[in-house]
Amino acid sequence: MITKHAMRWYGPKDAVSLMDIRQSGASVIVSALHHIPVGEVWSEAEIRQYKQNIEAANDTCTPLYWEVVESLPVHEDIKKGLPERGKWIANYRESLRNLAACGIKTVCYNFMPVLDWSRTETAYEMPDGGKALRFDRLEFAVFDLHILKRPGAAGDYPADLLTAAAAFFEQAPEDVLKRISNNVLMGLPGSDDAFEPDTFQSLLDAYKNIGDKDLRQNLYYFLREVAPYAEELGMKLAIHPDDPPFPLLGLPRVVSTETDLEQLLAASEVRANGLTFCTGSLGVREDNDVPALAERFASRIHFLHLRTTKRENTRFGSFHEARHLEGDVNMYRVLQAIKAEHDRRKAVGLPDYRIPMRPDHGHAILDDLTKKTYPGYTAIGRLKGLAELRGIEYALTQASL
Repeated sequence: MITKHAMRWYGPKDAVSLMDIRQSGASVIVSALHHIPVGEVWSEAEIRQYKQNIEAANDTCTPLYWEVVESLPVHEDIKKGLPERGKWIANYRESLRNLAACGIKTVCYNFMPVLDWSRTETAYEMPDGGKALRFDRLEFAVFDLHILKRPGAAGDYPADLLTAAAAFFEQAPEDVLKRISNNVLMGLPGSDDAFEPDTFQSLLDAYKNIGDKDLRQNLYYFLREVAPYAEELGMKLAIHPDDPPFPLLGLPRVVSTETDLEQLLAASEVRANGLTFCTGSLGVREDNDVPALAERFASRIHFLHLRTTKRENTRFGSFHEARHLEGDVNMYRVLQAIKAEHDRRKAVGLPDYRIPMRPDHGHAILDDLTKKTYPGYTAIGRLKGLAELRGIEYALTQASL
């Protein structure tokens, strides 16, 4: 196959077990030490124990290997460029060193302020009865303007959206408003924690003097401090694009467009400074030609999230997660670009010619509908996506024989 097939696993509490993942055909586990507070060092002992737990049954069962970390979070002080960032960067470097000592060389991270990925609905019913993740820009505006009541929020929205949000808020049932609020305030993936409404605004306030240019410079500073060290360790850093790829709640987002990716990779030109190429996140923007981006930045792609989103025919720019081979991303062309890079790396003797890939954000279908899983991380929905992606890989491989 062209890529290394992987699945994200959230640890022992995950409703999708390691044995379930074995049955999917994946051999690589994507996981993290979710219990360690953001910024604290991941000790070699804890990493090694977690890895041993994942790989404990490899002698008797189909082997699984923890090869990708998703994610090693970046402390907010680094994103804000505060004087304390030196301490957190030193911790980050130590965690990288400990991961490398345990043989884990690919690290996914993001640089989104306060929020990680954001959705307003986690169980959006599709025509076939399955359920998907969805971002409704009108509902998000309702949260921002009328539930959170963020100071100055009205200046971030056009007049027609302000009017529509006011009307929505007046007419919406309480359970709908609660659903929107709960989903926006959802915590980091892999955590059962959520932001508290009373303290959420204070987290946003901490960024009130940090604009687009400031956040970019803080990211590039972090990369110049960390990426060369990762290169020395033989590691690969793979930044995840913003999700959604546009500003939210007055917060800048700086990993959303082709220009963003170009500037980011130029900030530290070592090969370790690379991308988690998430087709779904990038595909939300109509001005991102995702297959062309895969071709242009292929040499710096270290990890693949393959999913696709569908921009809805609404005036405010909403979208939902589509089936993996549908939506607004041409997955065949993306995998064509990845195969070309696979062949190039193999020809020049690079050992990472098979890029780890995981099917991202599966629908809840069939028995998934009766199980409590992390939103988007169902067993059968992701299995279906992986099977479809493997089919494209097989076809591309056979066509080149």
